[in-house]
Amino acid sequence: MDTRRLIAVIVLVPALVSLALWAFAWPAARTAPRDLPLGVAGPPAAVAQLEQRLAGRGDAFEIHHYADESAAREAVEDRVVYGALVADDQGPKLLTASAAGPAVAQLLRQAVTEQTSASGTAVRVVDVMPAPAADPRGAALGASVLPLALAGIATGAVTTLLGLRGVRAAVALVGAAGLTGLVAAAIAHSWLGAVAGDWWAAAGVFGLSALAVGAGVAGSAALLGRPGLVLGGAVMILLGNPFSAASSAPELLPRPAGAIGQWLPPGAGTSLLRSVSFFDGAAATGPALTLTWWAVLGLAAVFVGGALRRRTPDADPAPVPAPTATPVS
Repeated sequence: MDTRRLIAVIVLVPALVSLALWAFAWPAARTAPRDLPLGVAGPPAAVAQLEQRLAGRGDAFEIHHYADESAAREAVEDRVVYGALVADDQGPKLLTASAAGPAVAQLLRQAVTEQTSASGTAVRVVDVMPAPAADPRGAALGASVLPLALAGIATGAVTTLLGLRGVRAAVALVGAAGLTGLVAAAIAHSWLGAVAGDWWAAAGVFGLSALAVGAGVAGSAALLGRPGLVLGGAVMILLGNPFSAASSAPELLPRPAGAIGQWLPPGAGTSLLRSVSFFDGAAATGPALTLTWWAVLGLAAVFVGGALRRRTPDADPAPVPAPTATPVS
């Protein structure tokens, strides 16, 4: 038995390290635009020239056409595109939105400048939706993903280990997530200024994100036992956190990491927070539904798991009655 445990430790630790390195280092090392939505607007002849220059970057951009600068600007504000390249009489103009991701805005500036400066005309850059002055690089917003995930995992684990079931477990998960949302909003919104917009909306997003993680972990544990607890936590940390694109954008991660991240609570929570904080709720429906489904299905699994355990008969054998003494005649 000791030999088996020794071998398990020797093999398991490098395997976990390899998995963690793959999950965290692979997306960071392969960051590049892949069908990144970019708008173009202006006269047909000028737009054709811009598209021809951008075509040199392969499938880096997904081009959206707009009639004029006003329509392109509206598309940026609605989070349909990350930026737009407008051609007018004064030369090319790049509309960006650093609030949607400072790394994306910087990448667009570099890419568009490289492709359009061949004509010798400087590109004017206009930040339509700027990031908050207190967090211009989005560092604080990106750093909030892991603590929220850990808070949700801790809530789900504690709820499970304390043996809470049914209504008690649901109340614990919802209550802890609600308080987590208030604390996170007080820090990120009121103190650090990393998010903007309505304070209560930001608190609601933080709380829903924590509930989605916590309910997912607790629900997995309710159905699968301790292995479910480990599985739920590993998915949120090893996939949800590095695939969230909190410091970049889903379209900058290697496929299919970006898509997977948006189906997990950390990535959906980050997208929803950006929409609510900086874009008046634009493009919030998808991530809001993702978080809601995680929360609802996780809580449903908690109730189902608790009901199944109550139906399970006691595994202990019934006590055998002591034999009665027979009187000696």
